[in-house]
Amino acid sequence: MYDRLLVPTDGSTVADAAGETAVALARRFDAELHVLHVREPTERPVGAGGAPPTDGDEATATVAEMAADAGVETRTATHQKRETVHQAILQYATDHEIDLIAMGTHGRTGLDRFVLGSVAELTLRQSSIPVMTVHEDTVVDPAFDDVLVPTDGSSCAAAAADHAIDLARSTGATLHVINVVDSGAVWGGANVAMVLDALEEIGEQALDDVRTRAKAADVTAIEGAVLSGIPYRAIAEYAEESDVDCVVMGTHGRTGLDRYLLGSVTERVVRLSDVPVLSIREREGD
Repeated sequence: MYDRLLVPTDGSTVADAAGETAVALARRFDAELHVLHVREPTERPVGAGGAPPTDGDEATATVAEMAADAGVETRTATHQKRETVHQAILQYATDHEIDLIAMGTHGRTGLDRFVLGSVAELTLRQSSIPVMTVHEDTVVDPAFDDVLVPTDGSSCAAAAADHAIDLARSTGATLHVINVVDSGAVWGGANVAMVLDALEEIGEQALDDVRTRAKAADVTAIEGAVLSGIPYRAIAEYAEESDVDCVVMGTHGRTGLDRYLLGSVTERVVRLSDVPVLSIREREGD
């Protein structure tokens, strides 16, 4: 499913966690692993005037060593920064036909807490390539026995569902499909019950659509549920309670967290999830 993976690194703890994840994924899918460091203008290239290796060079070497120990084919690269870091990452991914980018994030409040500043957030928003995010303490099981995809029936969610279906089919995983009715968005009144019933019916329709597509793709193990609560919390709780190995979610390629699937749900799940989150950008023209 994935032939070439990319992991950017700056030598931080969270970047190392992403490196470990990328190595595990590359081994699972027999993929080539690309390890990239984007060098700041103040960093001197290795060997320039007898300069010792930079932190970035050491960071790529660290991931390469992990990959070698796992029997994973690896390519390392250090590029001088001529643009924003996330643009350099995305350009590299395009030039080398990367299938998935693995990145680390801090599980904290605020975009400034993403590894490499806001690089992970910007990469998530703009990448046409799937981006998998992990935290320092994320538990990664590359076997992918259980894959979760939340859906609201939108085209954005459909793109994530299609990828989750492909992932479940290629790994033999159980596909979990959920819809979360945001009960907090329904104000009091005589028609509250009627509105909730209508939202649950819409949720069931969204689940049925994904189930139908999954069955057509020969995914046989499918579980689904319409839940009620605060969406990002319900998704994270379901992932923990059902022991899922990966959450697949959609993002819009637009500016502003309010444009993420289900508001800022994807960003919040990325921040809080104990398992890897695979973010899929909305398809062009949808």
